[in-house]
Amino acid sequence: MPIDKRAFDAEALCHADATTLAEAIRKRSIRSRDLVEACLERIEHRDDRLQAFITVCGDQALAQADAADRALARGEILGPLHGIPVGVKDNTATAGIRTTYGSRIREHFVPDTDELVVARLRQAGAIILGKTNTPEFACGAVCTNPLRGPTANPWNLDYSSGGSSGGSAAAVADGMIPLAQGTDLGGSVRTPASFCGIVGFRPTPGGIPSVPKALPWNGISAHGILARTVRDARLAFTALSGPDPRDPLSMGMPIAAGGDPVAGLRIAHCADMGFAVIHSEVRGVFDAAIERMRALGLDLTAGAPETAGAQQAFETVRAANLHFSFSGMCREHRDLCTPSFAWNVERGAGITAHDLLRAEALRGKVYQSFVRFFQDYDILAAVSASVPPFLNTQEDVLEIEGTPMANIIDYLRVTYLISLVGFPSISIPCGFTRDGLPVGLQLIARPHCEDMLLTLAAELERHGFAYRVPEAGARP
Repeated sequence: MPIDKRAFDAEALCHADATTLAEAIRKRSIRSRDLVEACLERIEHRDDRLQAFITVCGDQALAQADAADRALARGEILGPLHGIPVGVKDNTATAGIRTTYGSRIREHFVPDTDELVVARLRQAGAIILGKTNTPEFACGAVCTNPLRGPTANPWNLDYSSGGSSGGSAAAVADGMIPLAQGTDLGGSVRTPASFCGIVGFRPTPGGIPSVPKALPWNGISAHGILARTVRDARLAFTALSGPDPRDPLSMGMPIAAGGDPVAGLRIAHCADMGFAVIHSEVRGVFDAAIERMRALGLDLTAGAPETAGAQQAFETVRAANLHFSFSGMCREHRDLCTPSFAWNVERGAGITAHDLLRAEALRGKVYQSFVRFFQDYDILAAVSASVPPFLNTQEDVLEIEGTPMANIIDYLRVTYLISLVGFPSISIPCGFTRDGLPVGLQLIARPHCEDMLLTLAAELERHGFAYRVPEAGARP
């Protein structure tokens, strides 16, 4: 929704994209304080039902907004996100702001230092408005924990916002904040983006450096961005990307320049990547989206890489990582842990070095399959989530239209496959179910080809693959 500089009503402020708002602040058409106050007012009136935030730091945010406005009056621009309020997922440390990880174990924890992604947000001029909801230590299909939740879907408050960055996605979709940070291991940015009808961007691991990081060479998890528009995702990525020697994955190739990547792009499409179970409504929306892309003159061919061994590889690597990171905490505080978190941690017990290295070898084979496939294609299109949003009373996805899942993370195959191989991906809105719930289109590119990915996504957005103000969110 564009800003009319003659009338800055709260609704316009709350649903404009971050790029528009940043330009309006720089031109002094609006104050950062105006924007922060509008966001805080919306949170006050709506978050009792949405439950997108665990912690809101209103006084601190208003003070920072005033400082941003004073700096601009002196002719100082603090960065590309000058005066823009953002949300930070509550598994990401923020100095001086409570960081609970969605757990009673850390309910009162206030870090002394920012994680690097937060420090870069601040350096870019962003204002941390609050910490968004997440299942305990980001393990869970539903965005709920003993402290807060479940986070509702702005399109229908009885439905899930997705896990595990559901608080960030719901807050952006509902108009509470224009931008949010998330984390994505198996699809935790892309699934909530799909459920809430917004943009969810997971760059190449290291594209947004992760510091501190107990396993510096581990690239299965990555920071991501939740936004209303593709240009907002690009704006935030520009602010957050760039190498840091403490994250070795960030020290690789620069982001590839795309030139004019849309014309002549070779695009493969496969809703299920050849090995995932996809809900029929999601598949139907995806098929219609592919036909819309074909009508735009894009070069589309059915196809997908070979994925043999991907399930075993991902589940083993993920379980080993979670057990290494949390087993001590889980043993010490077992009575405080949610069942989902405990299951995720404990299933890593007993994994041997041989098991882990065999999984890494399988991972390598799947990666090489992707490399070969992308010699013939520039982009791969799939669904962003295997299921449409489900009721918030449902704890886990155990079956899809009668087909049982192997376990509670099996429904994430279509996204965790991309995490496994470390290719960048983005979810953009592509349609709705019969009940009016959003469905996302996932686009995947070669590592370090974020520019190509974002440019194609922006072109599709221009042709209707775009955020809309949720109808439920428009109601008082």
